[in-house]
Amino acid sequence: MTMVKTPADEAEARAIQDELRAAVVLDEVGPPPGRGLVAGVDVAYDDERDLVAAAAVVLDAATLDVVEERTAVGRVSFPYVPGLLAFRELPTVLAALDALSAPPDLVVCDGYGLAHPRGFGLACHLGVVTGLPSMGVAKNPFTFTYDEPGARRGDAAALLAGDGRVVGRALRTQDGIKPVYVSVGHRISLDNACAHALALSPRFRIPESTRRADSLCRRALREAS
Repeated sequence: MTMVKTPADEAEARAIQDELRAAVVLDEVGPPPGRGLVAGVDVAYDDERDLVAAAAVVLDAATLDVVEERTAVGRVSFPYVPGLLAFRELPTVLAALDALSAPPDLVVCDGYGLAHPRGFGLACHLGVVTGLPSMGVAKNPFTFTYDEPGARRGDAAALLAGDGRVVGRALRTQDGIKPVYVSVGHRISLDNACAHALALSPRFRIPESTRRADSLCRRALREAS
C-alpha cells in the first residue's frame, strides 16, 4: 500500500512539498494517447461528518469504456489551507488507487500539477509518491495568467506563472465552450498531457475520466455510513 505522511502543521506540509518537488520528473514524454489504461481520480467532502470520499475510475483509453472502479472513504486529516489541498485528499485517493487490480498507465487528477502556487499540486504529489505518470485537468483558473485561446476544439494558450514561466495550458476541448486548464504532474510532457485531455473529452468539456470519478465519489459519500 502506498503510504503518505500526514503533516503535523502547515510548516511541515510545506517542508514535505519542498522535499518532494525535487523528485518531479519533467523529461519523459509519457504514455501515448488513446492506448493503455487511464485512471481518473476525484474526491467529494461531507464537512458535517468530516468525511472525504475518493474514486479511481480506470478507462480503456482506446474506447473510454470503464475497466475498473474503486472508492475509499476516510476522515479528513488535514485542515483546508490554500496551496496545501493535496494533504487533505491524498490519503483517500491513494487508498482508492491501491485497491485497483493493476496500476494504470496514467492518472488524471481533477486539479493541478505544476500550475500551482508552490509548483507542486495534487497531480505532482500523487505522481511522485506512486511513481505513475500523472497530469492535472482543472475546471477553474487558479494562480496564473493566460490569453483566451481560440474558439475551436484543440486551441490552447499558455498558463503563465508570476515570473513568466509556462506552467500549463488553457485548452479548448469543445468548440465555443470555456477551456480547461491542463498541467503536468509527473513523467509526462505538456504536449502529451494536452493530447490526452483532448482524447478523453470527445463529447464534453471535462474528460470522461474526471466525469466518471466525480459521479462515483459523490455516490460513495452518500452511501457512507
